[in-house]
Amino acid sequence: MRILMLCVILCWPSVSLSQERPKGPMSETEMREARKKAAHRRRRVIMNNDGNDCRNPKPDEPKTPENFLSKRTSPLLGSHVDAIFYCTGVFNSYTQKSDETELRGHGDQFAVDWAWELGKQGRDALAIMVDFGHQNGIEVFWSMRMNDTHDSADGALLCQWKKDHPGCLMGKKGDKFAAGGGRWSAVNYGLPEVRDKVFRILQDVCARYDVDGIEMDFFRHPVYFKPQMLGEPVTQEHCDQMSDLLRRVRKMTEEVAAKRGRPLLIAARTPDSVGYCRGIGLDIERWLKDDLIDLWVLTCYFQLNPWEESVKLGHKYGVRVYPSLSESRIKDAAGKLRNSLESYRGRAMNVWNSGADGVYLFNQFNPRHPLWRELGDPPALQKLDKLYFVSPRGSNDAKRWLAGGDRFITLPRLSPENPLTLKPGEKRAVALPVGEDLRRGTPQTPLPELILKIQVTKLAVAEALSVTLNGTPLGARNLLGDCLQLSPSPELTARGSNLLELALKPGTQEALTLRDLYLTVRHKNPH
Repeated sequence: MRILMLCVILCWPSVSLSQERPKGPMSETEMREARKKAAHRRRRVIMNNDGNDCRNPKPDEPKTPENFLSKRTSPLLGSHVDAIFYCTGVFNSYTQKSDETELRGHGDQFAVDWAWELGKQGRDALAIMVDFGHQNGIEVFWSMRMNDTHDSADGALLCQWKKDHPGCLMGKKGDKFAAGGGRWSAVNYGLPEVRDKVFRILQDVCARYDVDGIEMDFFRHPVYFKPQMLGEPVTQEHCDQMSDLLRRVRKMTEEVAAKRGRPLLIAARTPDSVGYCRGIGLDIERWLKDDLIDLWVLTCYFQLNPWEESVKLGHKYGVRVYPSLSESRIKDAAGKLRNSLESYRGRAMNVWNSGADGVYLFNQFNPRHPLWRELGDPPALQKLDKLYFVSPRGSNDAKRWLAGGDRFITLPRLSPENPLTLKPGEKRAVALPVGEDLRRGTPQTPLPELILKIQVTKLAVAEALSVTLNGTPLGARNLLGDCLQLSPSPELTARGSNLLELALKPGTQEALTLRDLYLTVRHKNPH
């Protein structure tokens, strides 16, 4: 039923951005109603573009708007991308022209990046992106990385404002912290001058560009207050300081929207746990309750809870929810599998099954990649081959940014970076999310072939490890090196969480290590 409803939604005629534009100033009530309508616009796939479109160019390539757009943007036409969240740089250093911020004239490590030169010809990169989006029915949000700290390790990215205001930073070059590591160049949001500076940056863009909204990206990077970096608790006062900044931004965007006669939305990207957010000074539930954000983007480096929990919370307050699928940083072959198209299909299917409003992609920049034309259509996606992992991205970074942050993890953590030990006579249970009903077969769509793969070390014989799926023992298996392969019937699976119980038979061998577990779904082509 959920897939059928999604099909109806996705096939519903979309309203063009130009059709939604009022012709004059609007009252506060009219603007709020228009904002709610705009917030509920269809966004099958949101692309986050980090603004490095023109990095490391070919010799003598044309520095034109057309070539700029060809890098990552114009090939998206006809795809599922309904919104682009465009980031133009790091803190206070951007490729757009401004009297408030500095012009970013190169990429990281002083790499050549000519996007900033577009402004010398007239329209700068942000204006070109906005115009392209509106001409083609694609929303464009300006994405601000709220505390990007790539400049801690790369002096090429350190802006003059930070050099001139060292007291606004968390530390000095070379400092190491209990949480966040060496992110000494992070700005300290506990200082009013920092919050004022951030407000002015956002105000400058909203006042001068016809963006559909702004994204406040709190995941680049998630350090905002000094106590957090010292491994100490962040207080309610800190949370209130950040909430007050959000309140100022909302008031400003409403004023700009009323003046231009068109809504200006606010999106925020944060961790997917109320407790974790509060631990770093982000009172996300207060933001939802107080109508301070319109779109909630979930996670980046780690996922803490099932998507369903955050979707339920966001929808409770009428806020649209978009889980972020970032590239896996698990290493070697396991990481390569997790970053495959089949893995992204499985992750997207889990997003849609959660009731989320769309898929948000981060650190994916090839506009010709099939995922832009696959992940936004659940009925079509259901017919494609996939990989489902217990832990697709890993979760170790949760404690890297917040002391004790792993206490907020409720998901299974089985992956090569978080293996499980299994002793003789002991049983381990893990949940495997499968975002589709694999049990329905028809002559047109026969049941898929499933292969359950369990990466183990020190398993002497395949029969020593018993495996049950949703209470049913799995029989036939092959042990190929360190990989135990089983072929469960699709009839044994469930859409949503699937319980796998693994037990090492007593008296058979020494303890073993479970390193990974994933399900391969292969669809058969009907004849």
